[in-house]
Amino acid sequence: MFAVTSNVAEAAMALNLLRVFNFLSSDLQTYNVLQIVKRQLCSCKSLNKILCPQYNKTLSVGPLKAWYNQIPHKGYHNLVRDQPCDTLGTECLHGDAGENLNLDNKQNGSSSEQELLKHLNNCKTVKHIFKLLNSSGAFTDTMAAAALLKISQIERDGSSLKSPGDLLENEAFKALCFQFEHESLRLSSAALVTALYAYVQLYVDPQSTLMVRLVSECQMRLNNRQMSIKDLCLLGKALLDLEGPGCRMFKQVLDEIQRMKIVNWISEEIVMVYNLLEASMGEGGNYQQLLNKMNTHTVHLVSKLSSKAKNDILNAMVVLKQTQALPLVINLCKHSVRHVPQFSDQELIVVLNALMYFGHSDRFFVDALEQNVPKKAFVLKPETISKVMQYCSQRRILSLPIFDAVAESFVYNSDNFTTEEIALQIMPFGKLNYLPPNVGQLFRKIENLLRGRFSQFQPRTLLNLLHSCILIGRFPVNFVAKIFSPYFLQQLEEGTGFDKFVLAQLTQLFMTMKLECRTYEGPSLPSKYRVKSFITPGRSLESLVDDHLYNKVKNALIDLLGARNYFASRVLTPYGYTLDVEIKLDEEGYVLSASQREEVFRRVALCIDDQRRFSANTQNLLGKETIKQRQLRLLGYDVVQIPFYEFDKLQNSKEMVEYLHKKIFPYSYRLAW
Repeated sequence: MFAVTSNVAEAAMALNLLRVFNFLSSDLQTYNVLQIVKRQLCSCKSLNKILCPQYNKTLSVGPLKAWYNQIPHKGYHNLVRDQPCDTLGTECLHGDAGENLNLDNKQNGSSSEQELLKHLNNCKTVKHIFKLLNSSGAFTDTMAAAALLKISQIERDGSSLKSPGDLLENEAFKALCFQFEHESLRLSSAALVTALYAYVQLYVDPQSTLMVRLVSECQMRLNNRQMSIKDLCLLGKALLDLEGPGCRMFKQVLDEIQRMKIVNWISEEIVMVYNLLEASMGEGGNYQQLLNKMNTHTVHLVSKLSSKAKNDILNAMVVLKQTQALPLVINLCKHSVRHVPQFSDQELIVVLNALMYFGHSDRFFVDALEQNVPKKAFVLKPETISKVMQYCSQRRILSLPIFDAVAESFVYNSDNFTTEEIALQIMPFGKLNYLPPNVGQLFRKIENLLRGRFSQFQPRTLLNLLHSCILIGRFPVNFVAKIFSPYFLQQLEEGTGFDKFVLAQLTQLFMTMKLECRTYEGPSLPSKYRVKSFITPGRSLESLVDDHLYNKVKNALIDLLGARNYFASRVLTPYGYTLDVEIKLDEEGYVLSASQREEVFRRVALCIDDQRRFSANTQNLLGKETIKQRQLRLLGYDVVQIPFYEFDKLQNSKEMVEYLHKKIFPYSYRLAW
C-alpha cells in the first residue's frame, strides 16, 4: 500500500506540473499526458483520501475525463540499455558549463525565473526538483528545460545513470517528456537545445519520437538560421554525444558558427565555441581559420575573462594544439596568476599542462606557486602535486619552498599515492640535484614504499625512479639486483622496449654500483645492454657543449697553451662520458700533444657548462651533470668546471686567458708565448 501511495503522489505531482506549465496548448494532444498516470490512479480505490482536492477536481472535469478514457497509451520515450561510455561532462544552459543554471537574460529576465533557478541549483535529488516545480507558480519552457538539465546532472554517474528505472517510472518526469515532445514547435530555441542536451545526457533512445521531434525542430531552426551562438554550441555538444564529430548536422552547426562575425561575440560565447571545438577535437584542423580569428580576437578579451573561462580556453589550446597561438597562451597565463590562490586542483592542473605543452615559464606564476603550494601541500590531491613537480622538472625550476613542502608531505601522505605519482614527485629531486632538509626521512620512506610495492611499479617507472636517486648520490643497493635480473630485463623489454635512453640508464646505474657502491655483490648488467656513449638522440644523460661558449673558451685555450694541438674537443671516454675538452699532462706537469698516448700521467677534463646545464632560476648544476663530474673524478680525471656565469663576466681575451690559467694550473706560473 505504501508503494501505491507513493506512485499516486507522483501522478498527482505530474498533473499539477501540467497545470502550471505556461507552454501548454489546449488541443487534444495536451490531454494525452493523462494516460501516463492512468495506471496509478486506477489502482487506488480511495483517491479522495490520497489526492489533494484540486487534483481530484481536475480529473472530474467533463472534457478532461472524456479524453482521458478515450486515448490509448503510447510509449514515447525509453532509456537506452547500452549506455555509451564516452561523455562530454556537464553542460549548463548558456552559462558556466556544469555548475550553474544561468538563463539568457535577453529571453528570461524575470525575477521569478531567477529565483527558481537559484533554488534549482541547490537541489540534490530528482525528487527535490519536482517538489520545487510543483510548489512554483506557472513557469516557462526555459525553466522546465533547466530543470531537465539539472536532473541529468544529478542522475549522471560517469558513463551511466544512477537509477534509470526509477527515473523512467517517475510520472512527473514522463509529464515533462510528453510536453517537450508535443510542444516542440512552440519552444524557444534556448529551451529546445537545452532539453535535447539534457535528454542526450540521460541516454534517452535517439530513435524515440521525443528525440526525433526535438532533433527535427533543431534542424529546421538551424536551416532557417534562427539560433544564437549559445544555442548552436549547446546543440553541437548534444550532436557530438549522439553521433560524434562526423555527424552532418554537427558540421552544419560549425559552418553556421563560422559564418557569424567574431567581433560581435561576447566573451561567454567565445569560450563556448572553444569548448565545442575542443570536444570535437578531430574537427579542429578543419576549422583552423576560425580558430586563428578567435585566437587573435581573444587576446584583447583576456583581462575580462573569468578564472574558469581562462582555464577552459587554455585547455582548448592544448587539446587543439594551437602552438602558433603562444601570445594568447602567455596572456592567459599572465592573467591567471591572481587566481592561483582560489584555483581548484583541476584548474591548476590545466594551467600547468598548458605551460608545459607550450614550453613557457612565467616568473610571476612560479612566485604564486611558491606562495600557495607550500600552504596546501598536505591537502592538495597527489595528482596536483605530481603535476606541479612535473612542471618544475620540465622547466628546470628549482623552487626550494615547493620542493621542501613536497618532500615533507610525501613522507606522511605517500602511502596512498599511485606508483606513477610516487615517481613523478621524486624524480625532479634527482634531475634538479636537490636534497631537502628531511632527506633522511624522505629516502627511508621511498625505500619502504619500494620494499612493499616493488611489484606494482611499471618497469620503466621503476627504472626512472631508481636512476633519479643515483643522480643525487642516493644508492638503491637493495633493489638494483632485481633490476639487473633476467626477469626484470625481460619485463622491461616486453613493456616499452629498449631504446638508447633506457640502455644508457641501465649502464649508468651499473657503473654507479661499481664506482660508488663497492660493497655491491649482486648480478652485473649483461654486456648486450650496455652502451658506449651516454649521449643519445633526443633525451640524453649528458648535454653537448654549447657552441658559442665553447668557441670563446677554445680561443682562450689556444692563447694559453700556445697551439690548438695541445687539447682535444668532444672526447669520448671508455666509460661512456664525453669530455668537452681534454688536456693531457706528463708526470712533471707539462702539457702533451692531444694525439700522444704514452707518458700521460694526468688528464684534465674541462666541463664548459652553459645555462642548459643548470636549473633555470639558480646556479645549481643539474643532476646528470653532477653525477658525470663526480664519476669522472672517481675515474681519475682532474675535473675543471668552467661555468657560464663566471666566464661571461670576462671582458677581454686577456682576462679569459688569466681565468683559464688559474682554473687549470692553479699552482704554476703562466709563461708568455
